[in-house]
Amino acid sequence: MSNMNEARALWITGPGEAEIRDVIVSDPGVGEVLVRTTYTAISRGTETLVFDGAVPPSEYQRMRAPFQTGDFPAPVKYGYINVGVVEEGNAALVGRSVFCLYPHQTRYVVPETAVHLLPEQLPPQRAVLAANLEAVVNGLWDAAPRAGDRITVVGAGTLGCLAAWLAARFPACEVELVDIDAAKAQPAGALGVTFKSPAEATPAADLVIHASGTGEGLATALRLAGFEATVLELSWYGDRRVTVPLGEAFHSQRLTLKSSQVGAVADAQRARWTPRRRMALVLRLLADARLDALITGESRFQELPTVLATLSAQPGGTLCHRILYTSDSAAA
Repeated sequence: MSNMNEARALWITGPGEAEIRDVIVSDPGVGEVLVRTTYTAISRGTETLVFDGAVPPSEYQRMRAPFQTGDFPAPVKYGYINVGVVEEGNAALVGRSVFCLYPHQTRYVVPETAVHLLPEQLPPQRAVLAANLEAVVNGLWDAAPRAGDRITVVGAGTLGCLAAWLAARFPACEVELVDIDAAKAQPAGALGVTFKSPAEATPAADLVIHASGTGEGLATALRLAGFEATVLELSWYGDRRVTVPLGEAFHSQRLTLKSSQVGAVADAQRARWTPRRRMALVLRLLADARLDALITGESRFQELPTVLATLSAQPGGTLCHRILYTSDSAAA
């Protein structure tokens, strides 16, 4: 058996447990490509919840990743941030860098329609932000900000930073990024976004985007919303229960609390936009070199089980944690 058929993949084997396993990759068939992974990244919200075994049973089917193997809670091969190089398949794609919604695996075969060519101006190492930015693009379509709006983003993780950065590109909008961690002022500044603590944040926002993943953050989001404003919820809580202070200003201010989830194109765009067109937009937007400030950690593929455990135990600090694949990673 050739090395091209051998690969290694990360499997979550139980709550708080993961290991790297050898896997066999088939030869690509008609309409398929073989991809060698160069980078993946860990989705700090969803992926650590999966690692912790915190996916609610009601969501076992709805929360499946496109190329997931196994079933929740475990054992499961899970992930959706993968950048690689096409090694076999369509001659027009061979040698090109691509993004794919694939788990952490050194080589894999997928339909060629599942990979997205990276624009020439996008470095592959930055393309690991694509999945998070796709959720943000969809969220802003759901939120429908207007020119001149005062927009507050609560929660300065990767998702919140990207939301603030993109919202600030809307004409004449004033954007504040709010977080309890003063250290998050550094990535906010690198993105050109105003940073505030919850106590300093400007009240009566026209739109509030919540991305902290905490009940306290959601309470702050509701407090900062202006009359008849929308609070857009980008966080996913898994099986955690969240207390929401609906007895305060929620009714008197006639607020709207709206969910957004990337699995379906936002309804305002759905008639004309496909997920593939949406991803092409995302990859163009990632050409901004300032976004490199959001990649605050990097480890090698072999270290993934330990890295997942560390990130799960320490929810703060690191934004996007990138995983580097080298030639020795591909050896089974």
